Amino acid sequence: MKHSRRLRAAVTLAVLIGISLPPSASADVVVRKSISYFQIGGRTAADIDAELSRKGPFTQASGNRHPGATQIRFGGDMTYTRRGNRCAVDDVRVTVETKLILPRWKNRKRATQDMATLWDALASDIKRHEERHAEIARHHAKLLEQRLLKLRPERDCEILQERVGEVTEEVTAAHDEAQMRFDRIEAKNFQDRMLRILRYRRASQENQ
Repeated sequence: MKHSRRLRAAVTLAVLIGISLPPSASADVVVRKSISYFQIGGRTAADIDAELSRKGPFTQASGNRHPGATQIRFGGDMTYTRRGNRCAVDDVRVTVETKLILPRWKNRKRATQDMATLWDALASDIKRHEERHAEIARHHAKLLEQRLLKLRPERDCEILQERVGEVTEEVTAAHDEAQMRFDRIEAKNFQDRMLRILRYRRASQENQ
């Protein structure tokens, strides 16, 4: 006899501005990704900063608005089966939905070369940072799937369900810590990273 149970572990994260790693998504984990944009105005760097502070996505976790954000939601289904007189995990399907919220500057085409370079560097860094948050979520979705599939059979399904809940909470907590650790590292390195990007973009333009 098989029993099904829906996994519920919802996490919503919003983040400030980031290190992209090669994707490690598995075909077993169902990944859904989308991108939405919010429009900002302004003509100077100070204007853009003010616009991002005023119009950027608001997060309850920080109580602030941010230049970009990533909304993350885990979910899925699993099936139990009887093996002899014990209850075992039969199948697991973990899902992860990520929605990137990014800025779009409406004055980009009318900007000076310096402002266009500055904006392109900033927008690229914001997108890279949010993509990395999404990748962290996909990694932990795969980790959750692997750990659930390795659960040992229990004498009844209620005990197994308790273990499923414990594992889900552990992986969710590890996921949250990984996201916060990434933000701490990024915040420290933001200025140096932006200077490197600007130097690279200016050198590329001069060589064209």
